[in-house]
Amino acid sequence: MKPKGTILAVNDEPLGRERIQILLMQQGYDMVFAGSGVEALAKAAEGVPDLILLDVKMPGMIGVCRQLRADPLLTSVPVVMLTDADDPHARLLGFEAGADDFCSKPLDVVTLRARVRTMVRLNRFQQLAEEQTATVDPEVTVALDAVLESWGQALELRDLESPGHVQRVTDMTVQLAHAMGMSDAELVHVKRGALLHDIGKMGVPDRIILKLGPLDDEEWETMRKHPVYAYEMLSSISYLEPALDIPYSHHEWWDGSGYPRGLKGESIPLAARIFAVIDVWDALHSDRSYRRAWAKEQVDDYIHEEAGKHFDPDVVQVFFGLLT
Repeated sequence: MKPKGTILAVNDEPLGRERIQILLMQQGYDMVFAGSGVEALAKAAEGVPDLILLDVKMPGMIGVCRQLRADPLLTSVPVVMLTDADDPHARLLGFEAGADDFCSKPLDVVTLRARVRTMVRLNRFQQLAEEQTATVDPEVTVALDAVLESWGQALELRDLESPGHVQRVTDMTVQLAHAMGMSDAELVHVKRGALLHDIGKMGVPDRIILKLGPLDDEEWETMRKHPVYAYEMLSSISYLEPALDIPYSHHEWWDGSGYPRGLKGESIPLAARIFAVIDVWDALHSDRSYRRAWAKEQVDDYIHEEAGKHFDPDVVQVFFGLLT
C-alpha cells in the first residue's frame, strides 16, 4: 500500500517515540524519528517530510521551528507542536516561531490522528495548488476540490459539529449565493470558502474547542481570533485567496458589532453575509454541548429579528424565499 505521507517526529524519549509510531504507522504513514533539534534539521533536509511533529518540552524546539521556517525547502512543511495542555505560554511561543498547530499531551489517539491527517492534507493541497498556478489542469482542480471536501469533514470531526454540518451549509450557501445573483465563477470560490469556513479553529486550543459548556471571556477572546488565523493560513495560497471572504469575514455583523475587523453593512463581502445566515440557521437547528436544538419556528423568528442587526436584510429576505 502506498504510504499516505512521511512524518518526521522529533522526540528524545524512547517511550514517546514508540507511542507515536504505534499511533501513526497503523494509519499508513512512513515514520522518521530524530532525537534532537540538530538531527531533526538534518533529516528534514535529507528528505522533505509531509509533516513535522516537535515535542516542545525538548530543548531548543522553538529555535528549531524558526530554522525550519527560514529554510526555503522546509518553510511550507506543516509543523505540529506537542505541548502540555496547561502550558499556554509554549503555544504562544510556538505560534510566534511559525508552528501551524498544536496537540496536547498526554496524546489522545483520535485527536492526534485527526490533526496529522488534516495537516498532511494541507501540505499536499499546497503542492497541488502550486501545480495549478503553473498550469491550469482540470484534473488538478478536481483533485484540489476533493481535498477541500475531505479537509472540511476532518475539521468538522475536530469541532464536534453535528454530522454533515459542513456539507449542509456549503450546499445551502451556494444555492443562496446563486439566488442572490452571483456568477458561476464566483460560486466556485463561495463553495471553497464555505467548506473551509472554520479552518482558523485549527489554531484554537483543544481545551476551548472541546469544552462542554459556554466559554468564559478569556476563552471567547481566543476563539474570536480564528478568522484571523484562517486569513494567515490561506492568504499565502494563491489558489484559495479568492475564497477567503467566508473564512475571514463570516463573523462580521451587518451593524458593525462583529469580529475580527468590525466591518459594517455592504463593506462585509457578500459571500460572508450569505454564509452568516446559513451558518446560524443550521447551528440553531442542531444540538450542541451547551444547548438543545431550537424549534423551527423559534429559529425562523430569530433570523427575522436579527435582520438589520446581525444579518443583511436583503439576504434574509431571499433566504426565506428559498425555503418556501
